Amino acid sequence: MELSQGYKTVAAFIIALPLFVWRFKNSSGPNSRLEGFFFYCLSVASVSWLYAVSVLVPEPYLDEVFHIPQAQKYCQGRFQEWDDKITTPPGLYLLSLITPGVIRPSSSVSGYFCDVKSLRATNVVVLMILAFLVLKCRREIEARLYEAHTSTRLRNTSQYAVHTALNIALFPLLFFFSGLYYTDVASTAAVLVAYLNHLKRIGRDRSSALNDLTTIFLGIVTLFFRQTNVFWVVVYMGGLEAVHAVKTLRPEQVDQPVILTLFRQIKYFAWRYSLGDIHDPPLHMMWPDDMLFCVLSLGIAAICNPIRVIRQIWPYVAVLVSFGGFVAWNGGVVLGDKSNHVATIHLPQMLYIWPFFAFFSLPLLAPYALPIINIGLRILPQAGSPTSTSKPAPEAETNAEPASFSFSKSRRSGSSEKDSATGSSDRKYPRPSKPLEIASFIFGIKLILWPLYLLATIVLSLAIVRYNTIIHPFTLADNRHYMFYIFRYTIRRASWIRYALVVPCILSRWMTWGTVAGCSRFFTIHTRACSVYGNGTGNPPFLSHPMVTNVGFSPRQTYTPFPTEITENSQDTSKDQELSKALEDDPLLASVIPASTSTGLIFLLATTLSLMTAPLVEPRYFIIPWVMWRLLVPAWRLHDHGGYSDIASRLSNHPKTRPLFEFFQHYDLRLIIETFWFIAVNVATGYIFLTKPYIWKAEDGTVLDDGRLQRFMW
Repeated sequence: MELSQGYKTVAAFIIALPLFVWRFKNSSGPNSRLEGFFFYCLSVASVSWLYAVSVLVPEPYLDEVFHIPQAQKYCQGRFQEWDDKITTPPGLYLLSLITPGVIRPSSSVSGYFCDVKSLRATNVVVLMILAFLVLKCRREIEARLYEAHTSTRLRNTSQYAVHTALNIALFPLLFFFSGLYYTDVASTAAVLVAYLNHLKRIGRDRSSALNDLTTIFLGIVTLFFRQTNVFWVVVYMGGLEAVHAVKTLRPEQVDQPVILTLFRQIKYFAWRYSLGDIHDPPLHMMWPDDMLFCVLSLGIAAICNPIRVIRQIWPYVAVLVSFGGFVAWNGGVVLGDKSNHVATIHLPQMLYIWPFFAFFSLPLLAPYALPIINIGLRILPQAGSPTSTSKPAPEAETNAEPASFSFSKSRRSGSSEKDSATGSSDRKYPRPSKPLEIASFIFGIKLILWPLYLLATIVLSLAIVRYNTIIHPFTLADNRHYMFYIFRYTIRRASWIRYALVVPCILSRWMTWGTVAGCSRFFTIHTRACSVYGNGTGNPPFLSHPMVTNVGFSPRQTYTPFPTEITENSQDTSKDQELSKALEDDPLLASVIPASTSTGLIFLLATTLSLMTAPLVEPRYFIIPWVMWRLLVPAWRLHDHGGYSDIASRLSNHPKTRPLFEFFQHYDLRLIIETFWFIAVNVATGYIFLTKPYIWKAEDGTVLDDGRLQRFMW
C-alpha cells in the first residue's frame, strides 16, 4: 500500500526525534546510552504500530469518525465549525496543526489538507514526547524526595527513571491509542508538562511571578485536551504545593515538654501544627491514624498561615476560576452530546480502578509472591541438603526488625540511653491522666486500629455496591470494547457476584498501595536498609503524632533539622562527589524513597474527583491516575528481602545464579518483567484489533452499520 508523503515525513521525524533529544541533552550521564537505546526502540515500535494500523485500518474507526473530520476542518481554517457529538475541547486538533508533516499544501480552495495517516501520526510524536516528560518527572520526583532529608542536590538521572519512562510509554492503553487519533495520549502529555513544572516549583521556597504565570498558562493548556484535567492540575498539583508551602515554614525546634493531660497534649500539638511542624510520614511508615492526623495537621497549618499558602497556590486558583468561567459560558462541562454525558455520582469507579492497576502492574506486585514461594521451598524437601531452610544473611540478622513507627509509643529512647549511662534507670516518672493513657494506648497499638480500618473499608465498599452501582447504556450496547465483556460475565452475571468482587477489589487496593509505599512493614518483610528515609534512630522531620507522650524527658525534634532550601549557590562539591560515589555503589539509592502520606492522600482525592462523576466505565479514564501512581512507585531491591526469603538466599548462594542476583542488587528486576508484560499485552490486543474484524448483525441476521468491519479495542 502506498503511503502518503505526509505520513513519510511524520515517520521520519518520529525516528529522528529520540536521536535529537539524546544528542542535545546532557548525554554524559552514566545512563545516557541506556536512555538513547530505550528511546530509539520505543520510536521504532510506535512507528511500526502506526504503520500496521494505517495499512489494515485505513479509514477512521469508532471515535475517529468524529475527531478526524473535525481536525480536517481546523486544517482548512474552518475554526468556527464544530461537531456537536464531540465532548472534549479542541486541544488535539490544535496540536496537530503544529506537528511537522501533518499539514501540507492542497489543491483545494482552502489550500491545506490533513489525511488520516498523518493525523494519527500526531499521537506517535506525542508518545515520544510523553516518554521524555516521564523521564524528567521521575528524575524530579527522586530529587525532591532525596533533598527532603539531605542538603545535597540530586543531579543524575537514575536508570530506574529511564526504564520507568520506557514502561509508561509502553503502557497498553497509551501505546494502543498512539496509533489512532484519540485525545488520551496528548491529554496525558499535557498534564505531565504541568506536573513537571510543578515539581520544579516545589524544588525552591518561592516561585517567581513569571513562573506563576507559566503555571496558569500550562494549567489552562491541559483543559484544552480534557475537562477532567482540572482535578489533576488544581487538586493534585495545587494540593501538593499547599503542603510544600506549609513545609517551608520551618519552625524553631523545641523539646517536647512532659504533658500529663489529654487536653494539654492536644493543645501543644495544635500549636506545633499551626507553626508548620505537621505530621506527614512517608508512605511506608503510614498507618490508618496517620492519615487522619496528616489531614488535621495540614488543615491547622494552612488555616494559621493563609498568606503563605495562598501565595504558593494562587496560580492554581486562577486555573480553577478560568475553568468555572468556561463551564458558565458553555452551560455545562462537556462541549457536545450533553444528554449522554450527564454528571452522576458513581463511587464504584473507586472500586474498579484497583483491579485495573493490579492487572497492568502485575510485575510490580512481585514482592507479594515471595512469601508464597518461601512457604513452598520450606515445605518441599531439598535433595542433597541436610536442612530445608537457608541461613539468613548476616545483614538481616543484625537488622532483623523491619522499619517501624518508633514514635507511636512513648518517647523513652533518648532517656533510656541517658539512664543506662548514669545508672538511674529506676527513676519514676509522673503518671499521665487516664484519658491520655487511653488515647495513647489506642493510637499506639496499631493492631486495634488496623482491623477497624479494614472493616470500615469493607462495609463502605459493600454499601457502594449496594446503593450506587451504575451500568451506563453505552457499556452494554457496544460489544467492540473489552469492558462490555467484563461487565457481561461479572457484574451482569448475578447480583451476588457484585458483592463477591469486593474481595479482589480490596486485595488489589491493598497491593497497589503497598507497592507505592515501597517498604511498608505490614505489606512485606524487609531489612532496615530497605528505605533510606525514616528508618534512622533519630526523629525525622514532619513526624508529629499527637498521641506521643513524653514520659522520658527526651527531646523530640533536636535530632534532625527541617529540610532547608537547596539553591545553585549552595552547591557543595565534596557532597556532590560523595553522592556520585554512593550512586555508583548503589544506583537505586535515591530511587527507593517513597512519597509522603500527604502525597498519597491528595492523589486519592484527585483520582476520586476525576472518576466519581463519570457514569461510564472506560479504561481510558484510568490512564492519568495510573501514570501518576506509576511515577510515585519507588524502586525495589531483592536483596532487601534476602534475610527473610529462601529464594533470595538460594539465588545468592548458588554459583550459577549468584551473578544474576548481584545484577539485580543494582537493578529493579520488576522493570524488566514489566517491559515484557506490556509487550505481551500490546501484541495480543494489537493482533486482535488488526486481524480479528467482524461484521455487526442483528438477531435476524440483518447486516448493521452498512457492513463496515468492527474491531475489538479497549
